[in-house]
Amino acid sequence: MTGEMQRFHPLQRLLHWVMAVCVLAMFFIGVGMVSTVMPKFLPLMATHKSLGIAILVLVIVRIAVRLRYGAPALPADLPPVIRLGAELSHYALYALLIAMPLLGWAMQSAADYPVVIFDGFRLPPIVPQSDTLHTLFWDAHYYLAFCFFALVLLHIAAALFHGLVRHDGVFEAMAPVPTHPRTAPAE
Repeated sequence: MTGEMQRFHPLQRLLHWVMAVCVLAMFFIGVGMVSTVMPKFLPLMATHKSLGIAILVLVIVRIAVRLRYGAPALPADLPPVIRLGAELSHYALYALLIAMPLLGWAMQSAADYPVVIFDGFRLPPIVPQSDTLHTLFWDAHYYLAFCFFALVLLHIAAALFHGLVRHDGVFEAMAPVPTHPRTAPAE
C-alpha cells in the first residue's frame, strides 16, 4: 500500500450518490414541469424548488468535505487532455450545481413568487421584482439545464470509460461499494 488515498472518503461517496439521485430527479421533474399544465404543475414546482435548495445545501457541504478530505490522485498514465477534461468538467459540475438553484431562486424572486420549500419554510427574495430580470434568469436557468444535462451525460460516459475500458481505479474511487474485493496480503 502506497499510503495514497485510493477511494474518496465515505461521506464524499454518500454525498455524490445522494446528489446524483437528486439531480436525476430534478431533470425528470423539470421536464415534467415544462410539459404539463395545471393542476400537476404546482406540486411539481413545489418539489422542484425544495429539491433545488436541498441540492444547493448539499453541494456546499460537499465542497467543504472535499476541501477537508481531498481526492484520490488520477492515474499517472492518464493522458493530459483527459486529465484536463476531468478537472474542467468537475469545476463545471460544481459551478452548475451552485448556479442552477441560485438562478431558480433569483427567477422566482424576480417574478415576485414566493420560494416556499418543504411545506412552509419561506426563503427571502434574493433579487428585486423585475420582469426583465425574471426573463434573464428564466432563460439562463432553461439553457444551462441543457448544458448541465449534457455535462452529466459526459460524466457518466467518463465513469463508464474508466470502469469498463481503462480499469484504472477512477470508477472504483467513487463507487458506493468496492467493485473489486480486496485480498488479504500474503504472510
